[in-house]
Amino acid sequence: MSMKVNHQLPLPADLKAEFPLFPSLVSIKAKRDAEIAQIFTGQLDKFVVLVGPCSADNEDAVCEYVNRLSALNEQVSDRLMLIPRIYTNKPRTTGEGYKGMLHQPDPDKAPDLLAGIIAIRKMHIRAMMESGLTAADEMLYPENRSYLDDLLSYEAVGARSVENQQHRLTASGMDIPVGMKNPTSGDFSVMLNSVIAAQHPHHFIYRGCDVTTSGNPLAHVILRGGVDKYGTSSPNYHYEDLIRLLEMYQKLELKNPAAIIDANHANSNKQFREQSRIVREVLHSRRHHDGLRSLIKGVMIESYLVEGNQPISSRMVFGKSITDPCLGWNDTQELILRIADEC
Repeated sequence: MSMKVNHQLPLPADLKAEFPLFPSLVSIKAKRDAEIAQIFTGQLDKFVVLVGPCSADNEDAVCEYVNRLSALNEQVSDRLMLIPRIYTNKPRTTGEGYKGMLHQPDPDKAPDLLAGIIAIRKMHIRAMMESGLTAADEMLYPENRSYLDDLLSYEAVGARSVENQQHRLTASGMDIPVGMKNPTSGDFSVMLNSVIAAQHPHHFIYRGCDVTTSGNPLAHVILRGGVDKYGTSSPNYHYEDLIRLLEMYQKLELKNPAAIIDANHANSNKQFREQSRIVREVLHSRRHHDGLRSLIKGVMIESYLVEGNQPISSRMVFGKSITDPCLGWNDTQELILRIADEC
């Protein structure tokens, strides 16, 4: 029972100085952040589509995907806000398996967190530079987000982290939208309590400093389905679930009520092709009820260049997930165009 120090990691400020964000990219991010904020505050009627691989495992494949998304964005940007998922941390239910590029820049080699923090920063910068799109990532480790906080336009707090105090407090100091997923139990009140915490100011310890935060008015919920006591998936994207969420929001004094619907995970029971049907149902519910149209700001979709998933090996298919299965590009493109037509 011991802990071994492998590397003294650089301070976030030092890594940012070594791999800086060019002024042109700072401008792109500021413009997109402002537009995304207007969507979540109800000032702009666009629909958010957070879309991309379950985990960003290969820089070239991720950048090719984001570049395709950028070309598609030119057709739909008047109706949709496309935000690529570039998820560099992967939570593992049992603690085993591939934990994302942060841990393993090369999936078939040993973990190397020093190389990992460099790899994920370089990948995010390259994706933004080539595509003009700023991305979303998951805040799996609150203290690690400091290496990327000048690059991201959206962050999510996962189902296993949403009850964690440090995640909630860190979210209260962010100036971009942060989505709080419902826990694996599916309990809406836990998720909403996290939004309440994130929207309020706090005073706590962060990266060895005594800090205060002002609260994040853009904190909101993400519905991703849950599991019952027998481990059976229980979706929460149906009309009745959305109405229940709307009613719960209306009883709380929260700023900018908003929800993103995750079409995969327990909502699809990881049947990745079901995501297209689920998104269509969400859009139908939104059209049917003005309150839901205002509340539901977008959807989250897991998608990559090649559909399905694969084990880590020496002969992996380029652009195919090595974690949860994803929609392929052709189905993704068709779905995004359909969303744009139906919003």
